[in-house]
Amino acid sequence: MRGHVSVKIDVFSFGVLLLEIVSGQRNNDFDQSGSIEGLLSSAWRNWNEGTAMALIDPTLKENSPRSEVIRCIHIGLLCAQENVSNRPTMATVNNMLNRYSITLPMPSTPPAIATQSEIMVARLSTSNDSMLTQSSSQSTSKSATKSINEMSVTELSGR
Repeated sequence: MRGHVSVKIDVFSFGVLLLEIVSGQRNNDFDQSGSIEGLLSSAWRNWNEGTAMALIDPTLKENSPRSEVIRCIHIGLLCAQENVSNRPTMATVNNMLNRYSITLPMPSTPPAIATQSEIMVARLSTSNDSMLTQSSSQSTSKSATKSINEMSVTELSGR
């Protein structure tokens, strides 16, 4: 594990969880869908472009007040700011969620936000890797080497 465990990490995790709930997608769903842009990047981009509604799960769009859902995205981004000292405490987050009279500060950039040029480089790299894999698989014989990986799972249960 890298970094330091702290209360602010819990705030970050809560922010990501809030964005997952609002979007209806898990953070790792963005990786599996072939998208280079992650949940935080997508939320940040939509927030900056004024298109935060594009992030929202269709069920929430139909059944929830727009202002509440946008406020949840705003709070999620505040919790996921790169600078740990800028993240609110959970007590503050609780107040933000329950008191609409509180004016929310503007969030700063979350960590690991890819720039457009980084996204293009990653897409080109992925495309080139795909072409190399196709050409190498065509040139290898049918007796391809297989690897067997082992994994152990530990399940803990309470008394």
